[in-house]
Amino acid sequence: MKKESKNFAFHTIKVDDIKSILKKRPVDSHKRTFGHALMMSGSKGMMGACVLSSEAILRSGAGLLTIYIPKAGELIVQTSIPEAMVIVDSNENHIQSFPDLSKYSAIGVGPGIGTASKTKNAIADFINHVSIPTIFDADALNIISQNKELLQHIPHESVLTPHEREFERLVGSFDNINDRTELQKNLSIQYQINILVKGPQTCMTNSTGDIFINSTGNPGMATGGSGDVLTGIITGLVARGLSPFNAMISGAYLHGLSGDIARGFLGEESMTAQDLVDYLGQSFLKVI
Repeated sequence: MKKESKNFAFHTIKVDDIKSILKKRPVDSHKRTFGHALMMSGSKGMMGACVLSSEAILRSGAGLLTIYIPKAGELIVQTSIPEAMVIVDSNENHIQSFPDLSKYSAIGVGPGIGTASKTKNAIADFINHVSIPTIFDADALNIISQNKELLQHIPHESVLTPHEREFERLVGSFDNINDRTELQKNLSIQYQINILVKGPQTCMTNSTGDIFINSTGNPGMATGGSGDVLTGIITGLVARGLSPFNAMISGAYLHGLSGDIARGFLGEESMTAQDLVDYLGQSFLKVI
């Protein structure tokens, strides 16, 4: 349903919207039917973000997952996510390069990567080489905000998932929600990208500047790692064949719904990001 805010028309994402996007798996499916995702994430002391985002990719139905990490994270990831393949960077503590990108159907980058100088160079080089729409989150966005010329090279229809402070670093300061939404619309149109600004009533814009508001979620999700899970969900949905826009709105809805289901069992106070992963299957069951 389209509604009017003070200045903008927007569409509120409801369950019927998501049901029209997500379909049951064909009976003759195999793992390659649902794509091969790449997650570039993690740095020393921040491997939890990598684990959460990678688990969410698998829980979202991607057929295959490869994780690109610094050496310091190899044991953590191999132990925590046995279903994934792992490629290890030559740097011990930070990502300073990226793998051959040609075989992946979806790429997520940013959770826990940090902003070391070698990582900044690697992300800039990656953006100049990647050709498919990519999901950018966390420190990947902070790196882009320090070198805004990179926005010109981001593949069209990519998805950016900043929280409000990360978005402010990208576009500059704003006084209120209407100003922020205007800036978000303009950025989506200028660079032909999808943008999801996380928070209460997560706001999403597409490459034509249309506005979409998510209807699921609760304050219990205001916890470290929640955004990493969202990045993984969107990446997993792109891998299995959804368009980046459909993956963005579906991912936001499923992420919030998982939080709502978790609240029913745990309440809001004790919810963690891992709970969002653990209840994601129940979220899919309610939609498909």
